Amino acid sequence: MCRARCPFVTCVFLGVVTTLEGAAGAREPRAISGPHEASTTANPLRLARQARDAGRWVDAEAAYELALKAADAAWTTDAERAEIAAELGLCELTLAMYRDAADHLAQSLRHRDALRSGLARRAEEGLKKAESRVVTFYLGVSPPDAQVFVDGKTLGRPAPTYELFLEPGHHTVRARLDGHTEVVSAFEGQAGKDSSLTLKLPRAPEGGEAERGEAGAAGGGPARPAGPAERPAARPALPLTELRIGGAALATATLAAGTVFLLRAHVIDGNLAEREMVFRGQGWTPTTCWWPKAPSACGEIHNDLAERDLFATLGNVALATGAVFGVATAASFLAEGWILDEAPARGGVQVVPSATGTQAGLVLLGVW
Repeated sequence: MCRARCPFVTCVFLGVVTTLEGAAGAREPRAISGPHEASTTANPLRLARQARDAGRWVDAEAAYELALKAADAAWTTDAERAEIAAELGLCELTLAMYRDAADHLAQSLRHRDALRSGLARRAEEGLKKAESRVVTFYLGVSPPDAQVFVDGKTLGRPAPTYELFLEPGHHTVRARLDGHTEVVSAFEGQAGKDSSLTLKLPRAPEGGEAERGEAGAAGGGPARPAGPAERPAARPALPLTELRIGGAALATATLAAGTVFLLRAHVIDGNLAEREMVFRGQGWTPTTCWWPKAPSACGEIHNDLAERDLFATLGNVALATGAVFGVATAASFLAEGWILDEAPARGGVQVVPSATGTQAGLVLLGVW
C-alpha cells in the first residue's frame, strides 16, 4: 500500500516546493532597470516612462503614483522607491502640484546616495522651486506618541518631529493623547517661508468622577449614580472653540489691515504737505489748481488726494470691522452660559506660544 502511494506524495511535494520557489523569486528586490525585471512596479513604470517621454504629464503622474504605491507594498529597495518618488515629484512640479511635488522630492532625497547623479541634481533643483511656492512647516510634539492633526487631517504614525509641506494660508494644529490635555494652536504660513511650532501636552488633572466610577467597577460593585451636584457638565453643542479662533483671527487681520491703510494715508498726507510748502514758495495759491490752465502738477495732486481719502476710508472701515469681530469674540465668553443654558465651566486657561518666521503670538486654551 505504501509503495503505491509514495510516488504520488513525492510528486505533490515537489510541485508545492517548485510553486513556492517561483513565488519567492517573484518577490525578490530588483533594480529599476536591468535584464531581470520581475517587480510588481514594472508595468506602471513602463507606462509612466512612455507617458513622460510623450509629454503626457497627467498620465505620467498617475502611473508613477501607482508605481510608488506598488513599491511601498512590495519588497523593493530604497533606491527603487527613491527613484520613483523623484520622477513622480518632477511630474507633479510640471503640473504645478507644488505641495505634493515638495513632499515626494524630499522623500527621494532622503536616499540621495541611491539616486543617479543627474536625477539627484534635478530633484534638488525641483525641491527648491517647489519650496518657494509652499510653506515648510517643522513641528515638534511632546510626548512624542501624541496623535497630531493638521487642518483636521491626521498625520498618521506618531513621531517626535515632523517636516511638512503646506499650502500658504491659515492652518490649525491639534494634538491629543489619553491622560493629557488636548492642545490646539494656529499659525499663518507664507509661501517660501519656514514655520516652526512645538506642542507640549500637559498631563490631565488626576481624580474626577470618571476615575471614581472605574474604581467602583474594579471593586466589584456597580458605580454609584451621579447626584445632581456630581452630574458631568454637558458638552457644548456649538463649535465655540472654532468660532472663537475664527473671530480672533478675523479681528486681528482686519485691525492689522486698517492700521496699514491709515499709515499709508498718513504718508500720502505728509507728502502732500511737503509739496504744498514747495508750491507756495513758487507763488502758488489755494486756487491755482482751479484755474482754466492749471499746472500739470495739479493732476497729480488730485490723484494723491483721492488716494489718501480712499486709504483713510478703508482704514477706518477695517478698524471698525475688526472692533466688531473682537467685541463679538469677547462677548462669546460672557454669553456662553446664556447660550448653553448653564453656568460656564471654569477649567483653567492655558497660554501656548505660537511663532512663525515673521510673527509671534499667544494662543489661549481652556473653557470659560
